Amino acid sequence: MRTAFVVAGALLLAACGSPDQPAAVPVASVSSAVTPAVANTAPASLARYDGYGDVRFGMDEAAFAEAWRGELKGAPSPGSGCFYKTPKGVTPPADIAFMFEGGHFVRYDVGTAKETAPGGGKVGMDEAGIRALYAHVDAQPHKYVSGANYLRIAAPHGDEVLVFETDAQGKITRWRVGVPPQIDYVEGCG
Repeated sequence: MRTAFVVAGALLLAACGSPDQPAAVPVASVSSAVTPAVANTAPASLARYDGYGDVRFGMDEAAFAEAWRGELKGAPSPGSGCFYKTPKGVTPPADIAFMFEGGHFVRYDVGTAKETAPGGGKVGMDEAGIRALYAHVDAQPHKYVSGANYLRIAAPHGDEVLVFETDAQGKITRWRVGVPPQIDYVEGCG
């Protein structure tokens, strides 16, 4: 009821403006005019520190499949507890792959500039750009590429970790998000 009086009062005041002055714009119109511009500046990525889209680290395969609601391919090899699932139409390791170990979702790997990491990092950026985006970056030498690095970033909340891989020139070639110890497997499930 009180809201109705406030709105009616605002409309009466707006109507009382002189002909030389424009009427006041109702508050609702101002906020809706600003909201789309703000929303359009956010990266359109499903990447999160605690998972990807609707899937969360720790989900078992059945819960992951239900939350994903799309076709996935990939299954463990006999005797292996670690494997990747990929969405239909994706060729690993090019775009995105979801790691499972012990029957639970533990990590995802991204090798395309089409995806944006939590916090704004992307494939193709340089190490300086990553350091400008993230407060604390721990650099470690790459296991296989001389002059390249792993840039490790702890999630703001929780145990999750984001790791960027660079080439010898300091450009990001891929990134991954997951939980320890799987986040630090440099060969994936290898």
